[in-house]
Amino acid sequence: MHSIGKFFALIPVVFPWVLLGQGAAIPNPADSVLTIARCADFSVSGDGSNPEWTKAQWITFGQRGSNASYKTMFKILYSGKGIYCLFFCEDQKISATLQGENQDLYREDVVEAFFWADERIPVYFEYELSPLNYELVLMVPNYDGRFLGWIPWHYSGERVTQHAVHLEPGQEKNRTTSWTGEFFLPYELMRPMVQAAPEKGTRWRANFYRIDYDNRPARWSWMPVQSNFHDYVRFGTILFN
Repeated sequence: MHSIGKFFALIPVVFPWVLLGQGAAIPNPADSVLTIARCADFSVSGDGSNPEWTKAQWITFGQRGSNASYKTMFKILYSGKGIYCLFFCEDQKISATLQGENQDLYREDVVEAFFWADERIPVYFEYELSPLNYELVLMVPNYDGRFLGWIPWHYSGERVTQHAVHLEPGQEKNRTTSWTGEFFLPYELMRPMVQAAPEKGTRWRANFYRIDYDNRPARWSWMPVQSNFHDYVRFGTILFN
């Protein structure tokens, strides 16, 4: 799970409410809604080349601090079986060495997606993917900032994710210009937090992140959080269309 290295202040430099005058009301993060389109199921390739991705628009991440200079974007779709995510990460060097699933991927270059489907309970789903195509899959109970992740049991069949990455090589040896991560998260893996496939009009809370370790850690997020990536009350909303 995330160590003290992930407990950091994220400065919301690109969101409009930072321009509000003193005493102005700060909008509820849940009111920031991202509408996602329904798609046919497909196999992920890592490069986002499937035509189904034309149904989604790129969403640019907010940068958190001066270190986070690389362009970072994501797309999201859903089907009757699960959710698809696609991340584009501009980069010059892949800082990743871990070889294996469900390791501390957040200590190296990584992209992350969090889904909080049932706001009645403080439990959400977390997924991480490294540029070496290793995953970390967690269900996270979070009680007043005290949290710990649980990896899947009986992780097989319809409960297994799909994931793939693509690295765009640079001109210099061992350098890249970008990497792309693509993954599919089945609803079966999220049970019992998710009881059934979402229908049109269903709303979930969610957030999306990236960490890069070229020099000092640089961090990006869709919605700004105040303490760490597990600040789930600051998640935005995804609307299934």
